[in-house]
Amino acid sequence: MQHLKYLYKFLWKHKLKLLVGTFFVLISNIFALYPAEFVRKAFDTILENTQNINNSSSDTNPISSSNKIILKYTSLILLFSVLKGIFMFFMRQTIIVVSRYIEFDLKNEIYKKYQQLNLEFYKKNKTGDLMNRISEDVSKVRMAVGPGLMYTINITTLFFLVINRMLDINSKLTLFTLIPFPLLAISIYYVSNKINVRSEKAQKQLSKITAITQESYSGIEIIKSFNQQKNILKNFVNECKKYTKKQIDLIEIEAFFFPLIIVLIGSSTLITIYIGGLESFKNNISTGNIAEFIIYINMLAWPIASIGWITSLLQRASASQERINKFLKIKPKIYQNNIKKTFIKGNIKFKDVSLTYNDTNIKALKCINLEIQEGKTLGVFGKTGSGKTTLLDLITRLYDTTSGKILIDNIDIKKINLSSLRSYIGYVPQDGYLFSGTIKDNIIFSSDNYNYDKMVAAAKYAEILDEINSFKDGFNTIVGERGVQLSGGQKQRLSIARVFYKNPSMYIFDDCLSAIDKQKSKNILINLNKKMKSKTSIIVSHKISSLEKLDNIIVLKEGEIIQKGSHKALINTKGYYKEVFIKQTSNLENI
Repeated sequence: MQHLKYLYKFLWKHKLKLLVGTFFVLISNIFALYPAEFVRKAFDTILENTQNINNSSSDTNPISSSNKIILKYTSLILLFSVLKGIFMFFMRQTIIVVSRYIEFDLKNEIYKKYQQLNLEFYKKNKTGDLMNRISEDVSKVRMAVGPGLMYTINITTLFFLVINRMLDINSKLTLFTLIPFPLLAISIYYVSNKINVRSEKAQKQLSKITAITQESYSGIEIIKSFNQQKNILKNFVNECKKYTKKQIDLIEIEAFFFPLIIVLIGSSTLITIYIGGLESFKNNISTGNIAEFIIYINMLAWPIASIGWITSLLQRASASQERINKFLKIKPKIYQNNIKKTFIKGNIKFKDVSLTYNDTNIKALKCINLEIQEGKTLGVFGKTGSGKTTLLDLITRLYDTTSGKILIDNIDIKKINLSSLRSYIGYVPQDGYLFSGTIKDNIIFSSDNYNYDKMVAAAKYAEILDEINSFKDGFNTIVGERGVQLSGGQKQRLSIARVFYKNPSMYIFDDCLSAIDKQKSKNILINLNKKMKSKTSIIVSHKISSLEKLDNIIVLKEGEIIQKGSHKALINTKGYYKEVFIKQTSNLENI
């Protein structure tokens, strides 16, 4: 139960509704208590009338009198049952609704945490597992704070009222009737531990299935192109079989409760009849009290039966909350150090900057010293894996340096307001990631404000306006998950349009022209040059033609700067840049 302590703050937040719900539970159970008393009174009165029916000297008809008594108590039982039902409705409308509020709060907290955690976390955790925590795990927690909490309050209240009433009638009979209860308590203690262990195993396996499913959907094109549907299905079925086995193991333990409860209730009923009969012969209780006791025992039947169910809910919720707590307690390595908004001009300095990835121990950058003056443009060139993207990730502070400092406008980047930093940057990644909405949604994603003319202009600058207009639904065309409906070049140009729409103070292009044809790339660069005037800009490209007009260029190799200078200076200097330039220009001439 210690893992569920995290939920106390949510319960405290909705304490008023919970108190009102508890009140409704109490009132509902009070109304549930009286029908047994009415049955006892009716039973005793009718029995008395029956005994006097043959020797009655009164003019009163005992049968008529009995009918009136039956009608009276039947009406009262019906009335109290209706009142109980009304307050049960109110009970559910408060406590169950509170559980939905808590579910809402917990899901939002988890999602917010997902956004705070850095990229390293997402490299270590599978998407399917993260999705499972915010869906399946939270649902199990809600069941504990909703139905679980409601029935716990209901059971506690009902036990107190019923047993107190039974003790008032006859303490000896009550104690004998409750003999099976300690056995139930010991059984629950023993079984609940096993439920917790098996529930945790089942949840882990479910996360694995979710991860496989998510990966299969995302990679369906690759799966089909390699004709691996059967192998993927076989793997999925095997994992499902493991999950089924773990669930069956869990159900076997849970199923033990119900036969046990039936035996216990049956035992209590037999004890009541036997001991109650003896007490009745001694005139310590009436015959109607025996009937009343049997009703009370049956009133406790569902609470006793639900103890196993509630225990199962709590154990499953505890296992789920433990999984949630594990990452909610993770402190993001990259966080907001300054709550004050910062105005950024764009002067960037790298001082002895190195970065080693913790997950792979790869040293991506080594002792980088670099300065990008405000309003100037920088080109970054190098082989795949040379550290180009890592350099950009440090500027956007998706990673922090292992050693050295990055200064922006002579302020340590770690001391700059993180939201301000990223709001001033327009970043286009390599893959041109798109969200599964419309073209319009993806272009205006970079800004909180929508302007149609601005959107059209951005699409025009990105050389994709004509293609958008050729689509049946224009800007309202659905691009599909990750932009599956579009070609690679179209995705990249939409990503560029998104940045043009934002119109940031600093541009960063990470080799985002690789899938775009030469003429369109040239036009985009011309448009970009217009936009980049007096703005700090960084362009990564494996095409030297994309870097020719930039103020300065650096060449990276294995995380180190091996060359720097203008395009003109670099092609006139012996080195890697000149070698690639000669190859690329000769290839163009051959074409």
